[in-house]
Amino acid sequence: MDKRHYESLATLSLLLLDALAISLAYLLAHQLRAAIAFPTEPQGLESIATHGRVILVQVICIQAVFYLNRLYHGTRAIGRVDRAYAVFSAVSVGALLSIAFSTLLFKNTVFEVDYSRTIVVYAWVLTILFVLLARGLHSRVLALLRGRGLGLHRLLVLGTGDAAAVVIQKVSWSPRLGYQLVGLVDGAEAPPEVLGVPVLGHSDDLQELVEAHAIDEVIIARPGATREELLGLIARCQRGRVSVKVIPDVYEIMAGEVSVDDLGGLPLLTVRDIALRGWRMSLKRIVDLIISSAGMILFSPLMMLVAALIKLGSDGPVFFFQERVGLDGKAFKIFKFRSMRTDASEERQWTVAEDTRRTGLGRFIRRFSIDELPQLINVVLGDMSLVGPRPEQPQFVEHFQEHIPRYMERHREKAGITGWAQVNGLRGDTSVEDRTRYDLWYVENWSLWLDCKIILRTVFQLLAGRAY
Repeated sequence: MDKRHYESLATLSLLLLDALAISLAYLLAHQLRAAIAFPTEPQGLESIATHGRVILVQVICIQAVFYLNRLYHGTRAIGRVDRAYAVFSAVSVGALLSIAFSTLLFKNTVFEVDYSRTIVVYAWVLTILFVLLARGLHSRVLALLRGRGLGLHRLLVLGTGDAAAVVIQKVSWSPRLGYQLVGLVDGAEAPPEVLGVPVLGHSDDLQELVEAHAIDEVIIARPGATREELLGLIARCQRGRVSVKVIPDVYEIMAGEVSVDDLGGLPLLTVRDIALRGWRMSLKRIVDLIISSAGMILFSPLMMLVAALIKLGSDGPVFFFQERVGLDGKAFKIFKFRSMRTDASEERQWTVAEDTRRTGLGRFIRRFSIDELPQLINVVLGDMSLVGPRPEQPQFVEHFQEHIPRYMERHREKAGITGWAQVNGLRGDTSVEDRTRYDLWYVENWSLWLDCKIILRTVFQLLAGRAY
């Protein structure tokens, strides 16, 4: 099947699924209102046939908002949390618009419908739920088709350095993105391959390579390239509908948004700022206290059970205490359930996936990060936050700050039980440089929604048993 036809069919099927989900949600809302006497007994409830025109307006308005919010623009991948937020926002706005348009169109006409506020609320909640289920199913089907080679975008990466390696890892770790990585392109001194991906040629031959390999998308992974170099490279990619994306210099400029400030009337561009300061710190602390206190109460039966099993299963203490470095480079004692043998501390200092130091129970609690639950105590005490850069041991910090640029800047924020790097697959025995990039981005782009997103993604990953 032609790729354009495939993408058109994918978009059309999503449109139809959304329309079906919105319609079914309204129909079920009407039935629930007729069957449930809450909050009051249903009186004078009009037939579902009478509500048909309202359903049509609702479908049109909500799908129009979806379109304006680019929910039909074929994003290569979107996380479940981002999808839920986008759908919640779009459905809420679309539902309000449908009420307004229905009132304007049908008021004082033979088509006027007596709105039930309860139906409106039911329909709003059910529409969000049904659309999320429909879109989740649609994504699963597309992922299966991409696994069979359908709808793949042929990708060419321009560069062979660290940025290119990150792109290769992302594509290989996330087949749901739907990319077929054809190869790399770089200068004359480029290696023959990077992480198993071949280097196809020189950047001067980019236009011919794009044409010869039928490339759909080019990612320029040269963060240090000048503006003139980038414009020249982009110009060589002009073949039909080829898409070009550029990786910015995230190591030198970690800010997400550039803000405008002034110095006595002199305009200044702020490209690096600390997002978490002032009232935001108090807000984050309040949220930490509420959630961590609730978590300790909620998980107390599980924590007591684990403590008992550790004590019965092996000699030694239930808890493991270790010095870690947190906010402003200050050391503190981290709490964990002991998951390793008591003689393991001298064998190795770094945690790996198949760690032979683990006990039988330790293997299980590490897989689902149950050993991290006592760190809720650290959060209550103020040593840690729920979300932030993961703390390292002092000897590692001393080594990393000498070899990794800006490493100590990650300590401008409290250490976290989970973090932006961890939910992006960078945990355990992974690149410290990559983790530093993600940690710095989090510190400089903090928001309460970002914390909520990280916590939700952590929950999903723990349920899938992706930790160790």
